[in-house]
Amino acid sequence: MVRNDEFFLRRWVAYYGKELGMENLYVFLDGKDQTLPDWCPGVHVTACDKIPGKVVELDRRRLEFLSNVAAGLFERYDMVIGTDADEFLVVDPSEGVGLAEFLSRLDVRTSVSGLGVDVGQNTSCEGEIEQGRPFLSQRRYGLLSTRYSKPSVISRPVRWGSGFHRIKGHDFHIVKGLFLFHFGYVDLKRIEARFNDKDRVSGGWSRHLAKRTRTISLVSCRKALDWEKWTAFARHTQNIVRPPYAWNKPAMFNLDIVVCIPDRFSKIV
Repeated sequence: MVRNDEFFLRRWVAYYGKELGMENLYVFLDGKDQTLPDWCPGVHVTACDKIPGKVVELDRRRLEFLSNVAAGLFERYDMVIGTDADEFLVVDPSEGVGLAEFLSRLDVRTSVSGLGVDVGQNTSCEGEIEQGRPFLSQRRYGLLSTRYSKPSVISRPVRWGSGFHRIKGHDFHIVKGLFLFHFGYVDLKRIEARFNDKDRVSGGWSRHLAKRTRTISLVSCRKALDWEKWTAFARHTQNIVRPPYAWNKPAMFNLDIVVCIPDRFSKIV
Protein backbone atom coordinates (compact mmCIF):
# COMPACT_ATOMS: atom_id res chain seq x y z
CA MET A 1 0.00 0.00 0.00
CA VAL A 2 1.45 3.36 -1.02
CA ARG A 3 0.62 7.05 -1.10
CA ASN A 4 2.53 9.60 -3.21
CA ASP A 5 5.45 7.23 -3.65
CA GLU A 6 5.92 6.57 -7.35
CA PHE A 7 9.72 6.67 -7.00
CA PHE A 8 9.82 3.38 -5.11
CA LEU A 9 6.64 1.89 -6.56
CA ARG A 10 8.02 1.92 -10.11
CA ARG A 11 11.07 -0.05 -9.02
CA TRP A 12 8.96 -2.36 -6.81
CA VAL A 13 6.70 -3.22 -9.76
CA ALA A 14 9.65 -3.74 -12.12
CA TYR A 15 11.46 -6.05 -9.69
CA TYR A 16 8.56 -8.17 -8.46
CA GLY A 17 6.97 -8.20 -11.91
CA LYS A 18 10.12 -9.78 -13.31
CA GLU A 19 10.39 -12.27 -10.45
CA LEU A 20 6.72 -13.24 -10.05
CA GLY A 21 4.77 -11.92 -13.05
CA MET A 22 2.88 -8.63 -13.27
CA GLU A 23 -0.45 -10.44 -13.01
CA ASN A 24 0.51 -11.64 -9.51
CA LEU A 25 1.16 -8.17 -8.04
CA TYR A 26 -1.40 -6.32 -5.91
CA VAL A 27 -0.96 -2.62 -5.16
CA PHE A 28 -3.31 -0.50 -3.04
CA LEU A 29 -3.25 3.27 -3.23
CA ASP A 30 -4.05 4.94 0.09
CA GLY A 31 -6.72 7.43 -0.98
CA LYS A 32 -9.09 7.72 -3.91
CA ASP A 33 -7.45 11.05 -4.72
CA GLN A 34 -4.46 9.03 -5.96
CA THR A 35 -4.08 8.62 -9.72
CA LEU A 36 -4.07 5.04 -11.00
CA PRO A 37 -0.74 4.47 -12.79
CA ASP A 38 -0.81 3.70 -16.50
CA TRP A 39 2.73 2.29 -16.55
CA CYS A 40 2.17 -1.13 -14.92
CA PRO A 41 -0.06 -3.20 -17.24
CA GLY A 42 -1.37 -6.40 -15.69
CA VAL A 43 -0.84 -5.30 -12.08
CA HIS A 44 -3.93 -5.28 -9.85
CA VAL A 45 -4.05 -1.65 -8.67
CA THR A 46 -6.87 -0.40 -6.44
CA ALA A 47 -7.41 3.08 -5.03
CA CYS A 48 -8.95 2.74 -1.55
CA ASP A 49 -10.50 5.14 0.90
CA LYS A 50 -7.68 6.91 2.70
CA ILE A 51 -6.90 5.27 6.04
CA PRO A 52 -7.25 7.87 8.80
CA GLY A 53 -5.09 8.38 11.87
CA LYS A 54 -1.60 9.27 13.06
CA VAL A 55 1.45 7.08 12.43
CA VAL A 56 0.85 4.21 14.88
CA GLU A 57 -2.91 3.90 14.45
CA LEU A 58 -2.70 4.40 10.69
CA ASP A 59 -0.14 1.62 10.29
CA ARG A 60 -2.15 -0.75 12.48
CA ARG A 61 -5.23 -0.21 10.32
CA ARG A 62 -3.19 -0.52 7.14
CA LEU A 63 -1.86 -3.94 8.17
CA GLU A 64 -5.31 -5.10 9.25
CA PHE A 65 -6.50 -4.29 5.75
CA LEU A 66 -3.53 -5.99 4.06
CA SER A 67 -3.81 -9.07 6.29
CA ASN A 68 -7.42 -9.46 5.16
CA VAL A 69 -6.41 -9.04 1.52
CA ALA A 70 -3.66 -11.65 1.91
CA ALA A 71 -6.08 -14.10 3.51
CA GLY A 72 -8.35 -13.82 0.48
CA LEU A 73 -5.49 -14.41 -1.93
CA PHE A 74 -5.00 -17.94 -0.59
CA GLU A 75 -7.97 -18.94 -2.71
CA ARG A 76 -5.55 -18.59 -5.65
CA TYR A 77 -2.03 -18.88 -4.26
CA ASP A 78 0.10 -21.17 -2.06
CA MET A 79 2.19 -18.27 -0.73
CA VAL A 80 1.74 -14.53 -0.33
CA ILE A 81 4.48 -11.90 0.09
CA GLY A 82 3.75 -8.65 1.90
CA THR A 83 6.20 -5.73 1.76
CA ASP A 84 6.34 -1.97 1.69
CA ALA A 85 7.19 -0.29 -1.62
CA ASP A 86 10.80 0.32 -0.58
CA GLU A 87 11.43 -3.31 0.45
CA PHE A 88 12.80 -5.97 -1.88
CA LEU A 89 12.97 -9.65 -1.02
CA VAL A 90 16.10 -10.87 -2.83
CA VAL A 91 17.65 -14.30 -3.23
CA ASP A 92 21.44 -14.35 -3.05
CA PRO A 93 22.66 -14.72 -6.67
CA SER A 94 25.01 -17.47 -5.45
CA GLU A 95 21.89 -19.66 -5.03
CA GLY A 96 21.45 -19.67 -8.82
CA VAL A 97 17.64 -19.38 -8.76
CA GLY A 98 15.03 -16.65 -8.80
CA LEU A 99 12.66 -15.71 -6.00
CA ALA A 100 9.72 -17.89 -7.07
CA GLU A 101 11.80 -21.05 -7.47
CA PHE A 102 13.69 -20.41 -4.23
CA LEU A 103 10.49 -20.03 -2.20
CA SER A 104 8.86 -23.02 -3.93
CA ARG A 105 11.66 -25.24 -2.61
CA LEU A 106 10.96 -24.30 1.00
CA ASP A 107 8.64 -26.01 3.45
CA VAL A 108 6.89 -22.90 4.81
CA ARG A 109 4.67 -23.86 7.72
CA THR A 110 3.50 -20.33 8.51
CA SER A 111 6.10 -17.80 7.40
CA VAL A 112 9.72 -17.24 6.43
CA SER A 113 11.88 -14.13 6.57
CA GLY A 114 14.84 -12.73 4.71
CA LEU A 115 17.69 -11.24 6.73
CA GLY A 116 17.13 -7.49 6.99
CA VAL A 117 19.67 -5.24 5.25
CA ASP A 118 19.01 -1.53 5.73
CA VAL A 119 20.79 0.12 2.79
CA GLY A 120 21.98 3.68 3.38
CA GLN A 121 23.81 6.37 1.49
CA ASN A 122 27.45 6.62 2.48
CA THR A 123 27.73 10.38 2.19
CA SER A 124 31.54 10.21 2.29
CA CYS A 125 31.73 8.49 -1.10
CA GLU A 126 28.22 8.15 -2.65
CA GLY A 127 26.24 10.88 -4.40
CA GLU A 128 22.55 11.31 -5.11
CA ILE A 129 20.69 8.25 -6.36
CA GLU A 130 20.04 8.01 -10.10
CA GLN A 131 16.63 6.61 -10.98
CA GLY A 132 17.77 4.94 -14.20
CA ARG A 133 20.40 2.71 -12.57
CA PRO A 134 20.03 -0.20 -10.12
CA PHE A 135 20.11 0.90 -6.48
CA LEU A 136 22.77 -1.65 -5.55
CA SER A 137 25.09 -0.44 -8.31
CA GLN A 138 25.09 2.93 -6.51
CA ARG A 139 24.90 1.88 -2.86
CA ARG A 140 27.43 -0.53 -1.39
CA TYR A 141 26.78 -0.38 2.35
CA GLY A 142 24.05 -1.66 4.62
CA LEU A 143 23.19 -2.02 8.28
CA LEU A 144 22.19 -5.53 9.34
CA SER A 145 18.85 -4.73 10.89
CA THR A 146 16.48 -6.71 13.08
CA ARG A 147 13.81 -4.17 12.13
CA TYR A 148 13.79 -5.38 8.53
CA SER A 149 14.07 -9.11 9.17
CA LYS A 150 10.33 -9.29 8.59
CA PRO A 151 8.05 -12.33 8.24
CA SER A 152 7.24 -11.21 4.71
CA VAL A 153 6.37 -14.60 3.20
CA ILE A 154 3.33 -16.44 4.52
CA SER A 155 1.77 -19.77 3.59
CA ARG A 156 -1.59 -19.32 5.32
CA PRO A 157 -3.79 -16.50 6.63
CA VAL A 158 -2.17 -14.59 9.51
CA ARG A 159 -2.41 -11.21 11.21
CA TRP A 160 0.62 -9.06 10.47
CA GLY A 161 1.61 -6.50 13.08
CA SER A 162 2.30 -2.90 12.12
CA GLY A 163 4.80 -2.52 9.30
CA PHE A 164 4.88 -6.31 8.61
CA HIS A 165 7.35 -6.50 11.53
CA ARG A 166 5.79 -9.56 13.14
CA ILE A 167 2.97 -12.07 12.90
CA LYS A 168 0.62 -12.13 15.84
CA GLY A 169 0.81 -15.42 17.73
CA HIS A 170 3.64 -16.91 15.66
CA ASP A 171 7.42 -16.96 15.72
CA PHE A 172 9.54 -16.36 12.61
CA HIS A 173 12.39 -18.12 10.77
CA ILE A 174 15.12 -16.44 8.71
CA VAL A 175 16.24 -18.67 5.84
CA LYS A 176 19.75 -18.84 4.46
CA GLY A 177 20.18 -17.18 1.07
CA LEU A 178 17.26 -14.76 1.40
CA PHE A 179 17.55 -11.04 2.20
CA LEU A 180 15.13 -8.18 2.64
CA PHE A 181 16.78 -5.04 1.31
CA HIS A 182 15.22 -1.84 2.62
CA PHE A 183 15.93 1.28 0.56
CA GLY A 184 14.02 3.93 2.50
CA TYR A 185 17.33 5.53 3.57
CA VAL A 186 19.02 5.27 0.21
CA ASP A 187 19.20 9.01 -0.47
CA LEU A 188 19.57 11.84 2.04
CA LYS A 189 18.00 14.50 -0.18
CA ARG A 190 14.89 12.40 -0.73
CA ILE A 191 14.50 11.98 3.03
CA GLU A 192 14.80 15.72 3.56
CA ALA A 193 12.18 16.35 0.87
CA ARG A 194 9.75 14.04 2.67
CA PHE A 195 9.85 16.28 5.72
CA ASN A 196 8.02 18.85 3.59
CA ASP A 197 5.29 16.47 2.37
CA LYS A 198 2.07 17.84 3.87
CA ASP A 199 0.43 14.40 4.17
CA ARG A 200 3.33 13.01 6.17
CA VAL A 201 3.69 16.08 8.35
CA SER A 202 -0.04 16.09 9.20
CA GLY A 203 0.09 12.33 9.85
CA GLY A 204 2.83 12.71 12.45
CA TRP A 205 5.62 11.18 10.38
CA SER A 206 8.26 13.89 11.00
CA ARG A 207 9.76 12.12 14.02
CA HIS A 208 9.72 8.79 12.19
CA LEU A 209 11.46 10.27 9.15
CA ALA A 210 14.08 11.94 11.32
CA LYS A 211 15.21 8.49 12.52
CA ARG A 212 16.16 7.63 8.96
CA THR A 213 19.30 9.74 9.07
CA ARG A 214 20.72 7.34 11.70
CA THR A 215 21.30 4.60 9.12
CA ILE A 216 22.99 7.08 6.80
CA SER A 217 25.22 8.25 9.64
CA LEU A 218 26.21 4.68 10.59
CA VAL A 219 27.09 3.49 7.08
CA SER A 220 28.98 6.74 6.47
CA CYS A 221 31.09 6.62 9.64
CA ARG A 222 31.64 2.97 10.54
CA LYS A 223 34.03 0.51 8.98
CA ALA A 224 32.19 -1.96 6.76
CA LEU A 225 32.66 -5.58 7.78
CA ASP A 226 32.76 -8.79 5.76
CA TRP A 227 29.38 -9.72 4.25
CA GLU A 228 29.66 -13.52 4.43
CA LYS A 229 30.86 -13.70 8.02
CA TRP A 230 28.54 -11.12 9.54
CA THR A 231 25.35 -11.98 7.66
CA ALA A 232 25.79 -15.57 8.88
CA PHE A 233 26.30 -14.28 12.43
CA ALA A 234 23.26 -11.99 12.20
CA ARG A 235 21.01 -14.73 10.79
CA HIS A 236 22.01 -17.22 13.46
CA THR A 237 21.65 -14.67 16.26
CA GLN A 238 18.32 -13.28 15.13
CA ASN A 239 16.88 -16.76 14.74
CA ILE A 240 17.61 -17.43 18.42
CA VAL A 241 17.53 -14.16 20.37
CA ARG A 242 14.26 -12.39 21.25
CA PRO A 243 13.65 -9.07 23.00
CA PRO A 244 11.97 -9.45 26.41
CA TYR A 245 9.00 -7.35 25.30
CA ALA A 246 8.21 -9.27 22.06
CA TRP A 247 8.99 -12.99 21.74
CA ASN A 248 8.00 -13.01 18.06
CA LYS A 249 10.44 -10.29 16.92
CA PRO A 250 14.16 -10.77 16.23
CA ALA A 251 16.92 -9.28 18.40
CA MET A 252 20.70 -8.97 18.04
CA PHE A 253 21.99 -7.53 21.33
CA ASN A 254 21.53 -3.97 19.96
CA LEU A 255 24.57 -4.42 17.72
CA ASP A 256 25.01 -2.01 14.80
CA ILE A 257 26.80 -4.08 12.15
CA VAL A 258 27.63 -2.33 8.87
CA VAL A 259 28.59 -4.57 5.95
CA CYS A 260 29.82 -4.10 2.41
CA ILE A 261 27.29 -5.55 -0.06
CA PRO A 262 29.01 -7.85 -2.62
CA ASP A 263 29.18 -6.97 -6.32
CA ARG A 264 27.05 -9.98 -7.21
CA PHE A 265 23.95 -8.07 -5.98
CA SER A 266 24.69 -4.90 -7.96
CA LYS A 267 22.33 -5.44 -10.91
CA ILE A 268 19.36 -6.99 -9.12
CA VAL A 269 17.44 -3.98 -7.74
